[in-house]
Amino acid sequence: MARTSVLLGMFAIAAAACGGGVKGSETPLAPVGAKVVKVEAGQVPQVVDLYGTVEAERTAAVSSRVMATVTAVRVQPGDVVRQGQVLVEIDPATTRGQEGQARGGLAQAQAALALAERNLERFKALAAKGAASELELDMATMQYQQAKGAVAQGEGAVEATSSVAREWKVVAPFAGRVAAKLVEVGDLAAPGRPLVMVESATGRRLVLAVPETVLAASGLKVGAPVAVRIDTQPGGGADGRVSEVYPSADPMSHAFTVKVAINGEVAAGVSGHAAITVGTRSAVAVPREALAKSGGLDLVVVRDAQGLSRSRAVTLGGVLPDGRVEVLSGLAAGEEVAVGLAVVPPDGTPLEARS
Repeated sequence: MARTSVLLGMFAIAAAACGGGVKGSETPLAPVGAKVVKVEAGQVPQVVDLYGTVEAERTAAVSSRVMATVTAVRVQPGDVVRQGQVLVEIDPATTRGQEGQARGGLAQAQAALALAERNLERFKALAAKGAASELELDMATMQYQQAKGAVAQGEGAVEATSSVAREWKVVAPFAGRVAAKLVEVGDLAAPGRPLVMVESATGRRLVLAVPETVLAASGLKVGAPVAVRIDTQPGGGADGRVSEVYPSADPMSHAFTVKVAINGEVAAGVSGHAAITVGTRSAVAVPREALAKSGGLDLVVVRDAQGLSRSRAVTLGGVLPDGRVEVLSGLAAGEEVAVGLAVVPPDGTPLEARS
């Protein structure tokens, strides 16, 4: 019994010693000073991000009206060309033969016209003497008019075949850059078959498919400014301006084609995005200096009603025009946040507001 009492006494003394030691080791956190701002909700632009593709301002699929074998290709993709520069050469033998046939037909028609003209003059003289009937004079006149028509037809054939014959050299319609080479030596060129794709070296447009609801809400018109982002460019930001708005929508997608002119050297065919403003919405935003990173999370330090700091994980949106960052969740209007803290203080640290 005596031994049990001694043990209980020892446990009591140890418990008292431990309890007293923990209580005495608590140290209050030192206050931290920082600028404190109240979070406010405001109206920000409601922006719709639309995907598009960059195209050249001018693009031409250069072809020829000559059907013959390609004998030379003078350019390669990426080459810079001037207006009128030879791109492709085609065997001229066929077109020269056609031109020769047309000129021969014209010569025959001209000879027939000369004979019909002399014959008409003879019948006019005979009719004046009463030696030719009115019918014979009418027949000579008809033959003369037919011969004149044949000459006009022959001249048109010569002009047409000559213009085709000149196309054995296919030239660039404007100054630009070769976007694609579609034939090789030995291929058959035919009317309507593209031989070379040429695009203008300057002037680019972002082609967008704008839903009808977005077009109605934004009121996009020719000349309206649009913020553009090109995916392949560092930074990617560019100023654009609406250059074309198609009046009719695509019957399948119910979207309108809108073209936005952009500046700078941009390769045709790359992707881009346009920010279309369709109104305003209520949003909560904080200064960029109020944000901190920890463990991959975006944090803000909130000052509670007791003046103590509370770290809060937040979900961020985009950067607003005034430089503030939108907070999508984790923070409410009316709360106070610290701005410019070097490190995130432990929760419960007194937070003193400083100007």
